[in-house]
Amino acid sequence: MSLAHDPNSSDLPSSSTMASTIAPTSQNSPAGLPPSVFTLPQTAQLEALYTIIRDKDTSRGDFLFYSDRIIRLLVEEALNHLPVVAKSVQTPTGATYDGLGFEGKICGVSILRAGEAMEAGLREVCRSVRIGKILIQRDEETALPKLFYSKFPQDIASRYVLLLDPMLATGGSAMKAVEVLVEHGVPEDRIIFVNLISSPEGLKTFCAKYPTLRVITGWIDKGLNEQAYIIPGLGDFGERRYCI
Repeated sequence: MSLAHDPNSSDLPSSSTMASTIAPTSQNSPAGLPPSVFTLPQTAQLEALYTIIRDKDTSRGDFLFYSDRIIRLLVEEALNHLPVVAKSVQTPTGATYDGLGFEGKICGVSILRAGEAMEAGLREVCRSVRIGKILIQRDEETALPKLFYSKFPQDIASRYVLLLDPMLATGGSAMKAVEVLVEHGVPEDRIIFVNLISSPEGLKTFCAKYPTLRVITGWIDKGLNEQAYIIPGLGDFGERRYCI
């Protein structure tokens, strides 16, 4: 497939003159979960990468390197789910090539702080992409997720949003983040949630509340323990990422 247009560019084809369609996606929606959930192809190489980052004895340097490899794969898969339009270009041979271009602009929104680790992977494949940030923490009085800070591009309501957070456990923080984005005018179906590891419980809860939003996850683990930690998981992603 030729994606002949930078998704962050403002020079966009007119959807009024070109029919848009959802880009073809890999057929990797797991059985027993909502059809809006997609995983990376579960290859031996991918499992080897996850084995490295799950290992408690993996050095911080290796954790950074191999988690970044997975993040890059996730971002590339997320871009496969953006709508595209027909686009014709002239090649250096003088021939016409009938290809595709992205329909709209995108931005990334990272859920602080662990989500910031995924920003570099997005920037590597989308030049000059705009990044928003959102901080959500548990309210000690109510035990519910609470918004503490958010900063988005002014035109975020007109963009497709890649919401970035490495872990989806109960889904509380992710659901609150989507709620904030929708309050800022972003249509639910223009949000793609991208993460490394999910729990089945979190996915079902999250997708039940936001059924038209797409989830791109690298791996779905067995479930949550009594402390709501993902099992087998990989521990605290932010601590392993940022603490020496």
